[in-house]
Amino acid sequence: MPNKTIYVADDDLPLFQRAQELVGGNLSGAVVAALRRFIELEEGRQEGFDEVVLKVGHNGVRQVRFSGTLLGEWRDLNERRIEHIRVYRGRKGKFAMHAQRSNWAEYPTDINWLKDLKNWRRMLSVGDQDWGDFTLTITDSIEELREHLPGKFYERVAGVADLPQIEDLDI
Repeated sequence: MPNKTIYVADDDLPLFQRAQELVGGNLSGAVVAALRRFIELEEGRQEGFDEVVLKVGHNGVRQVRFSGTLLGEWRDLNERRIEHIRVYRGRKGKFAMHAQRSNWAEYPTDINWLKDLKNWRRMLSVGDQDWGDFTLTITDSIEELREHLPGKFYERVAGVADLPQIEDLDI
């Protein structure tokens, strides 16, 4: 196997030492893993994809991450619940529907409204809600999401699903 020499600035030496500790002594393994991750993210970014991090589960207790582009989002706020749905196209061609459904009956009431601005923002639906059920559905085609999406929203995302991620203009 050929050897490659990497020159490290004195200021960066603690970073390399910490990486070596974390991988159990095999620094080249850490460098290769970091380069793979960097190349994957950078190639995706150049193709128009972003790193997407989403909450999953009851009250969003877990997080998932993938490379994708947002095709559209839909919100509905009524007397029963808040619903927020986003549809993404993944870098490998699959589609992801992320839905958050927060029922007002489950709204957290054991909080001090006077002391915490975040709670006022939550009550007024400013920003993303952090309570309710967060689900992620992954499909091979946009048609498989038809039954999960409101009609007009499905038409909107289906209409852009086959378009290129980035359209280069010659202007």
